[in-house]
Amino acid sequence: MNIIPAIDIIDKKVVRLERGEFHKEKIYSENPILTAKKWKELGARTLHVVDLDGARLGKPVNTDVIEEIIKEVKIDIELGGGLRRKEDIESSFKIGVRFAVIGTSAVEDEDFCRGILKKFGDKIIFAVDVKNGKVAIKGWREVYEKDASEYIKKLKDLGAKKIIYTDISRDGMMAGPNLDVLKSLLESTSLEFTASGGVSSIKDIKALKELEGIGLSAVVVGKALYEGKLNLKEALSVG
Repeated sequence: MNIIPAIDIIDKKVVRLERGEFHKEKIYSENPILTAKKWKELGARTLHVVDLDGARLGKPVNTDVIEEIIKEVKIDIELGGGLRRKEDIESSFKIGVRFAVIGTSAVEDEDFCRGILKKFGDKIIFAVDVKNGKVAIKGWREVYEKDASEYIKKLKDLGAKKIIYTDISRDGMMAGPNLDVLKSLLESTSLEFTASGGVSSIKDIKALKELEGIGLSAVVVGKALYEGKLNLKEALSVG
């Protein structure tokens, strides 16, 4: 099970939000490149980078910062936030992004979804961001009237191979992941599944490790790392 540190970027700074609410922003670093180097030095193999300005505006904003991370740190990056056009996805791959995380545009346009899967294949990861059981879009500010299991099934039917499931109610709250919901979703799909939201301690990592046998392949961890509640080396040793 891969443990993936998150680097969320607003105005070229590393931040964390609570439940995706932009007015509940806390800055953890003025330098995303140094943050990325720190996580790599501690053993991270992948970084989950989110251009939050891009998510809010619907187009990439912090591309220069992301390109510098790739150039300086040389680590696999899965990038999300504002990738709603095929051209922007293609541009992200050209600067060295390993995986593109697609949310809003996939929810709103099935033809777009099919097109990017045909062109980019398993370099595409679909974000399943869920608020009160429903899929959320546009930087989590709008709720789409489709529940998570139904949407995951739709993605699989369209040809998706990988998803990142985020429980918005727990994101940035360090309240622990909802293991029952995760188990139910994992048992209902064969997609490569990454969980995100709520991880607060090594105890949570160990509990999530128990779900590896039914398909959990990775966990994205954010605030617990930045607040010093979780040691990345220890988490990697469990994963």
